[in-house]
Amino acid sequence: MSIESGIHTVPSPESRIHGCLLGGALGDSLGYAVEFDAITAIRERFGAVGLQDFSALDGGSHFSDDTQMTLYTVDGLVEALEWANSGVGADANACLWLAYLRWLGTQGGTVPPAAPVPQQRWIDAQQVLKHRRAPGNACLSGLSTGEMGTVYRPVNPQSKGCGTVMRSAPFGLIPHIGANAVYKLSSDAAALTHGHPSARQSAAYFSMLIHHLVEGLGLQAAAAQVLGGLRADAAAVPELVERLEAAVRLAAEAQDPEVPHGVLDPEGLVRELGEGWVAEEAFAVALYAVLATAPKGADHSHPEEHFRAAVVLAVNHSGDSDSTGSIAGNILGAYYGEECLPAEWLEVLEAPEVIRGMAAQLVAVTTG
Repeated sequence: MSIESGIHTVPSPESRIHGCLLGGALGDSLGYAVEFDAITAIRERFGAVGLQDFSALDGGSHFSDDTQMTLYTVDGLVEALEWANSGVGADANACLWLAYLRWLGTQGGTVPPAAPVPQQRWIDAQQVLKHRRAPGNACLSGLSTGEMGTVYRPVNPQSKGCGTVMRSAPFGLIPHIGANAVYKLSSDAAALTHGHPSARQSAAYFSMLIHHLVEGLGLQAAAAQVLGGLRADAAAVPELVERLEAAVRLAAEAQDPEVPHGVLDPEGLVRELGEGWVAEEAFAVALYAVLATAPKGADHSHPEEHFRAAVVLAVNHSGDSDSTGSIAGNILGAYYGEECLPAEWLEVLEAPEVIRGMAAQLVAVTTG
């Protein structure tokens, strides 16, 4: 939501798309600097309050496989929409699978002979996306099978790592489709690499959260909509319900001046919601960070402050800091649009022209 003289104005679809992708990359980049560090090590390096800003990082930071795969998700969707806009039906999940296979190639993986040979696209020529940035094992192994995993014939059936959630914001950015369609697109794409129901459902409900924000709901209302749908879903995995319920409840307590503890410290965050290595935990930590730091009441006049506070909270813990930071950044970028993105953070962001290039392609095929 952009603000003019304290008056709410609705961000454009273009601003939401750019904001979501850039915001996710910023959260990913700040978190990637401390991804494998315990909170004790983070405090030793950056002080008692932890990592607060890119200025504390000598030479800045890189984005990780989270942003890489998010952009390849965009590319797969863009290809499917290009076919649709030309009047030709295309299997969206096949387009996403081919995009992810091309991403696998950038990571040094070998596409099995049984898999089709994907045609190269603009994204594949971007050198920054060819760096290996701690890619998830399930993403690599699932794609390396050469099999197009499905909900009914999953690859990695026991894998529920957060590699599905961190790449799934783009599904929620597609206009003119319903929440159920968003859910199916995201869940089907998650099954390409992760077979566990929590991995698929966490990704799908995260995409639906982005969808509700783009449709105009506020943060709390969108979270309530997702949680309500999850509670009504007979197939919902209990661990996802429990984590998201805890995230919303604890965030409400953080906003309540009569509750003594306020915002959770890093140890409390991990104790209550987990480290974020698995899908439901990553979603819950990021959602908590966004809701717990939200401006109180009707005051939304400082979106940059909210973005900074949420991302800092999302990355300072003993866990998967880049994924939780990325998801938090996606959420706030989709909600506020580009206005929430700190200018000095954007100045040090790696390859913003590539991120904006993919955002522009998604804008072109969805808004004309």
